[in-house]
Amino acid sequence: MIAKVPPPFLPRFLPTRLPRVCVAVVGTSAAAMVEKAESIVRDNPFIEFRLDYLTEPDKAFTKLKGFIDFHPEALLLATCRRALNGGKYRGSVASEVDILVKAAQIGFQLVDIELESARKMKPEDFERIRRQAALILSSHDYEGTSDLEDTFKKMRAFPADFYKVVSTANSLHDNVTMMKFLEAKSDQNSMIGLCMGEQGIISRILGVRAGSAFTFGAALPGEETGPGQITGRTLHSTYRIEQVDTATRVYGVAGDPVAQSLSPQMMNAAFRRESVNAVYLALHATSLADLMACVRDIPIHGLSVTLPYKEQIVQHLDNTEPVAARIGACNTVIRAQDGKLYGFNTDVAGVIRPLESRITLSGARILVLGAGGAARAAVFGLKERGAEVFVLNRTAAAGQKLARQAHAKSVTRQQLKKLKFDVIINATSSGMEGDKTPAPIAEAEMNAAYFFDMVYSPAETRLIQMARARGMQVIPGWEMLLHQGARQFEIWSGKPAPVEDMQRVVLHALQTAGA
Repeated sequence: MIAKVPPPFLPRFLPTRLPRVCVAVVGTSAAAMVEKAESIVRDNPFIEFRLDYLTEPDKAFTKLKGFIDFHPEALLLATCRRALNGGKYRGSVASEVDILVKAAQIGFQLVDIELESARKMKPEDFERIRRQAALILSSHDYEGTSDLEDTFKKMRAFPADFYKVVSTANSLHDNVTMMKFLEAKSDQNSMIGLCMGEQGIISRILGVRAGSAFTFGAALPGEETGPGQITGRTLHSTYRIEQVDTATRVYGVAGDPVAQSLSPQMMNAAFRRESVNAVYLALHATSLADLMACVRDIPIHGLSVTLPYKEQIVQHLDNTEPVAARIGACNTVIRAQDGKLYGFNTDVAGVIRPLESRITLSGARILVLGAGGAARAAVFGLKERGAEVFVLNRTAAAGQKLARQAHAKSVTRQQLKKLKFDVIINATSSGMEGDKTPAPIAEAEMNAAYFFDMVYSPAETRLIQMARARGMQVIPGWEMLLHQGARQFEIWSGKPAPVEDMQRVVLHALQTAGA
């Protein structure tokens, strides 16, 4: 065991304040890695070279030295994680030491050693690395977030410049556990901490606010070095991570699933445009209990609520606006200054605004497909504006109940061929990416002038394709997303929503996804 000694003051070649994002570059050759580093160093000079991805890392140093000499402004981290510890390097601990020492000798300012390697190497080898560069001692838990204190106690047996603790989030609340850990330890130690996995995305952004010295980003989509890793570009441009501080308000879209949601791009663009110190995150909540615990512990200032929680969340709120109460579904939550949670329904605006720009709603015959939260908003909202509303749902009883509550009419599939409508609205998840359920309506049954699909990803759903084949005019789902989001922004910020900027971001994202 290495004797405990106080960690040294940070080496003078490290900046006093590190950049918030270290971008990891990977590749099977040094040339490929250097090329990738060249493409990002101007925008993000803090770069991790994952040497364990190289077939022969010990032969890469001439190429790497050329990059270092040409970019004295770059802050570089060398990592050669062994396969036993979640990396790709299959050599011995002794050879890992040699590689990291050589990296430091050619100019890498930081090196990363896994706790397991530190415990196996000779004390003199550990000290040899420490004399060459600033040391990040890291520990990765690929199963969950537990025993952080015990892990850190083991790490503190080794003097290091930074202690990097990485776990896996199996719930949203695991992020809270990680951030509380960082807050407790960062006063006395230079910490790096985050949770891996889709549910750990919160920690990758808010961890820097809780005490993490920096976070990690991928160079490109598909080149993530850890589950749930976000690209460096996204961390900077979408989440404005360099501006995240203790005063930054936290908002998010909560549901299951949320990975394909465009709301983070749209809402963060609105915050940026209106100079609001806030960040908007995707919250993959696999249970409502987990979501509410996370909301109260972070704390989160506002939520966009999506499937499947729009109806369930109402009972967890302190109060709701009359419209949301009548609908029995809430898609917008705001935390007031007194800490209480208030619910609104902006889905109504998301439905009404696109339709009112095209038709007169009073007296219009409108068929709504579905009986969930989004459908409830459409039915109640349209009825209040004088439309004649019909409801069709796969489960007839639920559709009949909604129609009865809203004083609308329920219909069956058998009746559709004899009925004509001004608008048909799809308020089901049919056509959403990953959804395999049968279409709620057949092409021959689509007798209307307009078809409005609330699903926006993909942009061209199977129902939209059917509607176009019938010669119907199509209202795309992004219009629903835009207008309900604009109303949410107004509720949260008290400012007019920058609708044009929000629309531009949404359309660009859809075009990029469809390219």
